Amino acid sequence: MFSFLKLNLPRKIPSKRQWAQFFKLLNPKEKKFFFSFLFLFLASSLFLFFDFYYSNTVAVPKEGGSVKEGFVGQPQYINPLLSFPSEIDKSLTELLFSGLMTYDQNGEIIPDLIKNYEFKDNGNSFEFTIKEGVRWHDGKPLTMEDIAFTINLTQDSRYLSPLRPNWQDVTIETISQNSGKLILKQPYSGLLENLATLKIIPKHIWENIQPENFTLVPELNIFNPVGSGPFKVKQVKQRKDKFIESITLTKNSYYNGKKSYLDEVVFVFFSKKEDLANALKRGQIQSAMIESYQDYNVKTFNDFELLELEAPNYLAVFFNLQNKIFSEEEIRQAFTMATNRDEIIQNALNGKAKAIDSPIIPSYFGFNSPETVYDFDLEKAKELLSHQDFSDKNGEAVKTIEKLPSFQFSKDLVFGSKGTEVEKLQECLARDSEVYPEGEITGEFASKTKEAVIKFQEKYSSEILAPSNLTKGNGKVLAGTRAKLNELCYPSPIEEISLSFTLSTVDSPDLIKIAEELKSQWEKIGAKIEIKVMDEEAINKVIRERNFEALLFGETLSSIPDPLPFWHSLQTVNPGLNLTGYENKKADELLVQARKYYNPKDPSRQKDLESFQEIIVKEAPAVFLCSQNYFYLASKSIQGIQIKKIIESSKIFSDLPNWYVKTQRQWKK
Repeated sequence: MFSFLKLNLPRKIPSKRQWAQFFKLLNPKEKKFFFSFLFLFLASSLFLFFDFYYSNTVAVPKEGGSVKEGFVGQPQYINPLLSFPSEIDKSLTELLFSGLMTYDQNGEIIPDLIKNYEFKDNGNSFEFTIKEGVRWHDGKPLTMEDIAFTINLTQDSRYLSPLRPNWQDVTIETISQNSGKLILKQPYSGLLENLATLKIIPKHIWENIQPENFTLVPELNIFNPVGSGPFKVKQVKQRKDKFIESITLTKNSYYNGKKSYLDEVVFVFFSKKEDLANALKRGQIQSAMIESYQDYNVKTFNDFELLELEAPNYLAVFFNLQNKIFSEEEIRQAFTMATNRDEIIQNALNGKAKAIDSPIIPSYFGFNSPETVYDFDLEKAKELLSHQDFSDKNGEAVKTIEKLPSFQFSKDLVFGSKGTEVEKLQECLARDSEVYPEGEITGEFASKTKEAVIKFQEKYSSEILAPSNLTKGNGKVLAGTRAKLNELCYPSPIEEISLSFTLSTVDSPDLIKIAEELKSQWEKIGAKIEIKVMDEEAINKVIRERNFEALLFGETLSSIPDPLPFWHSLQTVNPGLNLTGYENKKADELLVQARKYYNPKDPSRQKDLESFQEIIVKEAPAVFLCSQNYFYLASKSIQGIQIKKIIESSKIFSDLPNWYVKTQRQWKK
């Protein structure tokens, strides 16, 4: 029989009294070692736990929280048909309404309400189906009736929509509740852009509103607009003086697309940009699109991230080609060569821009750069000016022009002649009392006039008589005598034209600095520049009337580039945007042709635009300076911002469903 030693092991953790007895057995040194090892054990266990946890989990967005966005100005119409001129209105519309198409984070056009689409009839028709289950903020379904209603209202001149020109040659047909067709008079490359620009409004809300009252319904245009976008209006805070302090948007539970992580977005409004900057610094708002990089001194915003969003816009100096100076191509080319774009970007824009040579911004759209490029070259610029008879005079470029005199002797005058030329002859001779002391003005060539002519001929014998081998005057006013009379009494007036003009621009810190840089650079070729700074209202008037000599201004293309409004010869008069008055038949043909490709990425369309680019860069109706990004200040607490390209500032909110301010950890799969 086997026997085993049985051990009575403790069955529970030592009691508090037992631990007290244990510590009594330890001397101070042993206690020190014990607690040190205990601390190390607990710390390493904690470290291993968190290391394991963070190694096997990942931070993911969590729903909840809000963002406060700052704006300078006031909302007027949160209505897709009326909001086009205002960035505030367009920003709110972006979140409250949906369009058939929209923009992704790279500025590309993608479906929004549309489920699928197809171009047919060689681009003359566009058939599409919209997503099922889309609802308005009030829960009612969005159907093709709403889309047809919106397009028809946009086309109706009584509703005064700024988008109307984009829809003039389009007919919409409803095929079913969720499908429709757009019929075009001819293929149009900008159709998808128009579909992204126009947001849809609900027929059941607006169908009984008369055109004359369309802008007069604050309940629908400000306080409670009904859309189908990711957010809806929750609250509008308005002061007693009617100034709207803020508009709070809350998540739309009916939204058909990707729902936002954020519960709320608050648009906060300020009357001055200084107030907005202070609100950012105090943390009262978390984000804002800023007008100028240096205007806000962004380096002082430590808790913010500055996002640079690439955009298809450019700054240029537009020459008024009706001005005599700028009517000459070589002079325009000279100013282009005298422009150091890199220096302007560095000194005026802190390096926050990209130099360009062309109005189609090749680098943004992936086009080829122009073959004709006028590099910075002061000597070459001066040489071109000399071709136009400008020369340096005390540091100024001056052109001397000999104008036609008010009168010239042209007839042979002899004894017995009468008339106006005889009177002019007597007036001329009378200027010299030695030659014609009597000074009688009779209009008759008599003996006293003949004697005066003889004295005149003999006084200037070396020029009048000597060439004909004569020693005495004959008293006849023939070619030699006429030439000297014309020289002394009726010389050709000399006019000096200086290379001087006014450079007009908007009252903006960036533009003023650029204008000053241009003035400094162009003075090096002898130009004399006066800078004229105007507010927005004044500059718009100047543009409408084309009342400027040179204009420093910006223009913005769409995600599908269409330079026609800016450069076609039929756009030279307001509301056309051809600011320079530029006319070129071949350029016109290329611009029109570029619109006729229903596929905006057709390689032939790109070639047409590149051909247009070559023409306009060579003829230099403007000095193309740079393409400037949008600058967006966002608190570092806002995460998930993915957007990189936008066509206008309001389009940053097309990315808002990706933003979040709260996170949670999730086990890795």
